[in-house]
Amino acid sequence: MTTLCRDSLLLKSLRLEPVERRPVWLMRQAGRYMPQYREARRGRDFLEFCKNPELCAEAMLTAVEQLGVDAAILFSDLLVIFEPMGLNVTFTAGDGPKIDNPLREAKDVSRLRELENAAELGFVLEAVRKTREQLPVELPLIGFAGAPFTLAAYAVEGGSSRDYINVKRLMHDDGKAWNELMTRFARSVAKLLTAQLAAGAQVVQIFDSWVGCLAVEDYRRYVCPYIQTLINLLPPDAPIIYFFTGNPALILGARDLGKNRKNFAISLDWRIPLGAAREMIGSEVPLQGNLDPAVLLCSPDVIRAEATRILNQLKGQPGHIFNLGHGVLPSTPPENAKLLVDIIKNNGQ
Repeated sequence: MTTLCRDSLLLKSLRLEPVERRPVWLMRQAGRYMPQYREARRGRDFLEFCKNPELCAEAMLTAVEQLGVDAAILFSDLLVIFEPMGLNVTFTAGDGPKIDNPLREAKDVSRLRELENAAELGFVLEAVRKTREQLPVELPLIGFAGAPFTLAAYAVEGGSSRDYINVKRLMHDDGKAWNELMTRFARSVAKLLTAQLAAGAQVVQIFDSWVGCLAVEDYRRYVCPYIQTLINLLPPDAPIIYFFTGNPALILGARDLGKNRKNFAISLDWRIPLGAAREMIGSEVPLQGNLDPAVLLCSPDVIRAEATRILNQLKGQPGHIFNLGHGVLPSTPPENAKLLVDIIKNNGQ
C-alpha cells in the first residue's frame, strides 16, 4: 500500500484517526443511473459485463472521475461466486437473479462445491488489478463479496424473496446441513476477498443485504459464527466494512464480530440514526452510512438538508464514512449523486 493511499480519508477514518472532513463514496456509484454505463451495457447481459475486466474497470473509473468520491469499489456482483460453486445463475432485466438449481432441501447442500482457489474467478481479480492500475494512487480501492447468509438465502430461495421461508426452514430444521452450507460459503468468500486484497484492494466490504429478515437471537446463533469464521480467515491487518440492512436490532451482534480486530467498521442503512448507533456500540467502531437512497430523487434543498442532518449526528467525532444506506437507485439523476458528494466535501465536517 502506498503512503498516499494509507493516508487517505477513508483509511484514516477506518483507523479512527482525525480527518479534515468526512470521506464519501456511494454504494453502486457505478451503475444503471449513469448514461455511460447503460451505453456500455448495450447488447450485453449483466453477467457478461461482470466477466469483462476492462468494462468493469472503465465503469468504476468513470464514476470516480465524475463524482469525485474518496474511494472506488470493485464493479462486480455478489453472485459471481455461484458458478464455480456449482450454482447456475442468470440475470434477467426487471426480475433480478435466478438460480435454476437451488439448494432447496438439506440433501441438496452436498451439491455446493467449495471454492478451491480464487483463480476460478480470475475475471474478478483482473478487474481489481485493472481498476487499481488506473485509479489515482491516493484513492483506496474497495473489494467486496456477499456474506454467508445472504449468499445462502439466494442459493436456497433460488432468487429474490419477500418471506425467506425456504432458507429459514432449512436453518431451523437441519443444523448439520446449515453448518455445511454456511461453512462452505464462509471459506469460499474468505478465499475470494483475500485474493482481492492481494490483487490490489485496500479494503473489503462484506454485504449482508438479506440478514435483516432474521430475529436477533437467530442472527447470533445461525449467522454470526460463520461471519466470524470468514473474518478470522482474512489477513489480520485488512480493513473490513460489514454492511447489513433491514433490522437495526442486529447492531450489537454486528459490533461483536470485530471485537478482536482493528479497522473493522459497520455500515448501516437509514433505519437507525447514526447518533443512536454510536451510543449503542461505543466509540471504538467506525461507522459508515446512512442516507436513504430515495433522497437522491428529491430537490437539491432536500438533499442538502438530509446530508447535513446526518453529518451533524456525528459532528466532531472520528470514524465516520459518509455513504448511502443502500445502493444508488437506477432512477437517480446523475447530477444529484454528484451534488451529494460535493455537499459532503464542502461541508468541512
